[in-house]
Amino acid sequence: MILDAYQLYGRLQKQDLLRGKPPMWWPNYGSFEVVVGAILTQNANWKRVELSLENLRSQKLLELENLCQIDTQELQRLISPSGLYRAKAEYIIQLARAIQASFSNFENFCAEVNRAWLLKQKGIGLESADSILCYACKKDAMVVDAYTKRLLSALEREFESYSALQAWCEEGLRVHFDAGELPKVFALFHGMIVEFVKAHSKNKKVNVESLK
Repeated sequence: MILDAYQLYGRLQKQDLLRGKPPMWWPNYGSFEVVVGAILTQNANWKRVELSLENLRSQKLLELENLCQIDTQELQRLISPSGLYRAKAEYIIQLARAIQASFSNFENFCAEVNRAWLLKQKGIGLESADSILCYACKKDAMVVDAYTKRLLSALEREFESYSALQAWCEEGLRVHFDAGELPKVFALFHGMIVEFVKAHSKNKKVNVESLK
């Protein structure tokens, strides 16, 4: 039986789930690209997101200043592989312009932004906000998602809300790691959960025998 998040983290870590992945799991950790990717990945397969990101990269539109100037229809065309491109283009442009207006540049945004500000932005929910904080801004925010819920459910732990699941994940690790380590720990913990569930699922049922 998994008693807490620290124990789960240790058992996942032993399985070397992140071999061959980027150092902090999310590609281009700490860059503005992650902000864009956090929106594109909503209801989308990551391989489709990568196609959209490559389109943007080829036009130098993974830079805040350039993205703020783009025509909406052009952005829709470039991100169309990710689906829901009309809504996502609106969210991305509005967020980019809000970042520029409130923080001037991406570096200031990373240093000063908080979750409350992100959640006020159109198209940014809890998971997207925490993904941006964790993987773009390198802050100690634990992302929990459908993969996390499925894994914990298979381990016979149910949570009533996103916040309750996140609290369980964070509290079990905060007591074992220094504050300076937590951004990395939370980033890798989420990544290991996603990779484990992908590798051990069949018909949406997660096999957790290797974690017991």
